[in-house]
Amino acid sequence: MLTDYHVHLRPDEPGTPASEYFTAGNAERYRAAAEEQGIQELGVAEHVYRFRAALEVWEHPFWRPWATDDLDEYCGFVREETDLKLGIEADFIAGTEDRMANLLEERDWDYVVGSIHFLSGGGFVDTDEWGVWESVGDPEKVWRRYFETLGEAARSGMFDILSHPDLVKVWGAERPRPDGDLRRFYDLAMDGIADSDVAIEVSTAGWRKPVGEIYPAPAFLEMCLDAGRPVALSSDAHAPEQLGYEYERAVEWLGDMGVTELSVFERRERRMEPIG
Repeated sequence: MLTDYHVHLRPDEPGTPASEYFTAGNAERYRAAAEEQGIQELGVAEHVYRFRAALEVWEHPFWRPWATDDLDEYCGFVREETDLKLGIEADFIAGTEDRMANLLEERDWDYVVGSIHFLSGGGFVDTDEWGVWESVGDPEKVWRRYFETLGEAARSGMFDILSHPDLVKVWGAERPRPDGDLRRFYDLAMDGIADSDVAIEVSTAGWRKPVGEIYPAPAFLEMCLDAGRPVALSSDAHAPEQLGYEYERAVEWLGDMGVTELSVFERRERRMEPIG
């Protein structure tokens, strides 16, 4: 089985309202693309910050202009008008755990994708606006804070999948990277990951980003596998043509890493299925 759970029905761009993208026709375009790629398990996980309810969790200036849609209408659309699995990409923001947990627990997801985009006291790792690289700058501090936060996210128990786990590397050579063995940073997250029941996302999206690398790095995935964590495979597609991006390459890479099964979700229950 092949899966693609970390999928968005619209680009991360202004002028992409739910009314234009949350349609049965658009969902069918994604389903057709998945069938062409041999992907049996397809889900959608829209960014939580695109919904007004997110402002009850965290009212950051970056989120305010994006939070325009109704979260329950999204859930109803996916359940009633598509055959897609229902997910959400929810940010882990330190200090908002109770409010985010309440938002998630009030809805009937198949899975929740957890991500680290914002670092407390710093900024966003993958945007120029409110960027951590301008406010903190020092790559040692940024990477340390990122992986400490990742461990907290895993330990929180809010998420079924930990998405693009080393997103902090997204800019590649466009941002400074710490010198030396990066496993010293991965170690900072490992206690939380090892103590959790979260699946680790292998995301091919990194191959289309400036870094040009899969998420996570082989050394980091190896540590997660040694801790007994299962794998979830996704492309972080924002358009039908991005579904299953470089999956043939990813499946071969996973085989080299000794991964033979993928996580499959339904109503927040996980089972394992052979890759194929």
